[in-house]
Amino acid sequence: MTTVRIPAGWPATEERALAVQDELRGRVVLDEPGPPPGTGRVTGVDVAYDDERDVVVAAAVVLDAATLDVVAEATAVGRVPFPYVPGLLAFREIPAVLAALEALPCAPGLVVCDGYGLAHPRRFGLASHLGVLTGLPTIGVAKNPFVFAYQEPGTSRGSASPLLAGEEEVGRALRTQDGIKPVFVSVGHRVTLETACAHTLHLAPRFRLPETTRHADALCRRALRATDVAGDGH
Repeated sequence: MTTVRIPAGWPATEERALAVQDELRGRVVLDEPGPPPGTGRVTGVDVAYDDERDVVVAAAVVLDAATLDVVAEATAVGRVPFPYVPGLLAFREIPAVLAALEALPCAPGLVVCDGYGLAHPRRFGLASHLGVLTGLPTIGVAKNPFVFAYQEPGTSRGSASPLLAGEEEVGRALRTQDGIKPVFVSVGHRVTLETACAHTLHLAPRFRLPETTRHADALCRRALRATDVAGDGH
């Protein structure tokens, strides 16, 4: 497991974090289709916290996109680098996620975040932030719609409806299994919304959540239970 060092100059205040979001948001690329579903590699990232110990653990799990078999994984642990502020959660998570991605023995390909990209009040959620910093194609697949409105999609797998901020489509509610609550897909960086939804369906052949998210969630929870970083300061 990699130990995370908070990057020099990492924002420490809400004001500075908002300024960084404003600066980076203009670098999001929205006019690339992204890699075709089922090709190359796809990587899930997720984080877990122990607030009592002030610890955050990130996991990155690489799957073969065709078979959905795990081909590599890595974890990183460190102190929580930023206070809890709604809309600024990426500043708590990105250092650990970057460290986990850098520890992988292979290129990650498309990165799937358990969270939001453009479906964010400032149109710059974790998936977009991570994509801009790494240059990788990224998407967000979230469990809830955050602050946005949507009409319930049809009950069959593959049904979708717009996730709306007023009249602006910031993502889609996507049914990945018949009769099961939808997930909420948004573009992060260098992927279209159509491609993001196609990837999400391909990655969720049996369950509501993509296999990338399921593997990354399980790994970071195991890693959090195993870490003693808060106990000895290392």
